[in-house]
Amino acid sequence: MSEVKSDFLKQNSKKIFTSIPSGRYKGKKLLLPSLQSTRSTKNIVCSCVFNVLRQNLRDKIFIEAFGGSALMAATALSNYALKAYAIELDKKAYHIALKNAKALDENLHILNGDSFELLPKLLKQIDALAVLYFDPPFDIRKGFEGIYERIYTLLNQLDSSKISALILEHHKDLQTPQFLNEFKRIKLKKFGLTSLSFYEKF
Repeated sequence: MSEVKSDFLKQNSKKIFTSIPSGRYKGKKLLLPSLQSTRSTKNIVCSCVFNVLRQNLRDKIFIEAFGGSALMAATALSNYALKAYAIELDKKAYHIALKNAKALDENLHILNGDSFELLPKLLKQIDALAVLYFDPPFDIRKGFEGIYERIYTLLNQLDSSKISALILEHHKDLQTPQFLNEFKRIKLKKFGLTSLSFYEKF
């Protein structure tokens, strides 16, 4: 094996970690999936979300769609959410999220499947108001064209009585709707290529 190929394999076999940025589990390391299959939320973005949500999580269930490593769900638990769920379709990312959950908290639940199919079912099962967090692959990635429109359609069909707030992580060039279902966009934050749209009931 050539030295170049050997170096390439070493670099690509290394485990990648992030850490929970706030709350009772602050600093806890979480394993990340391959950056080729998922786009991990930056810590500055994660910190912004929970700076906004922190005071309103103690009696809520946090649901992370397109969950990847389950960083956002784990950070929600760290900031005293009742329970947290991460929904992830990719098998490798799902198994990594499972490992993270087992090392963290029994109230962190990882579901393997399509967020568009599992989220409505999960909402019917939970017994407290939910905060929904959407972190889909950017629509500039091949195969994900129209992903935001699909999310808007889903949100407009969900039972809003079970939802407290919505947050959508998206590409900075996307102009999110002012209104979704019974929710109004109250805040927009930008971080490089990433933006956050926060929604509350109006």
